[in-house]
Amino acid sequence: MATNSDLRTIGLGFCWQDYEVGDRFQTIGRTVTEADLVNFINTTGMTEVMFNNLVYIEEKSAVKGRAIPGALVYSIAEGLLVQSTMQHTGLAFLNMELDVKGPTFVNDTLHVEVEVMEVRQTSKGNRGLVRTRNEVKNQHGETVIVYTPLRMVAGREE
Repeated sequence: MATNSDLRTIGLGFCWQDYEVGDRFQTIGRTVTEADLVNFINTTGMTEVMFNNLVYIEEKSAVKGRAIPGALVYSIAEGLLVQSTMQHTGLAFLNMELDVKGPTFVNDTLHVEVEVMEVRQTSKGNRGLVRTRNEVKNQHGETVIVYTPLRMVAGREE
């Protein structure tokens, strides 16, 4: 398929120079569905009774309702960020700390609130390191996960 080089491409990610410490933004929301849960636990092998046995969930689970794994919550958050900030500019995921603050359930709608904590150019090439503090929140404004990724990000083409 031929492309027109006169047209700007929309949906591209931020370059490292576009971030400043203290910047804040949020992603759009996304509702977690039953299909998301089933596909995730089967793909990853996380077929624990707390995720796939409705009798166990009703009778014995400490958390009532269709809880989803924190790993799925984190994965959805990363997907929201890839769509909005990293297309063509994300080079590497280097490190993070992750803290699960509360449960997430099927039919919760999640978004990510981001604060830029660190921005610096690397010693090689036109790239930088960007660390953010990402709060994953549900439709009630409750923080369910906080994580602080360090990413290598491309620079602007010169």
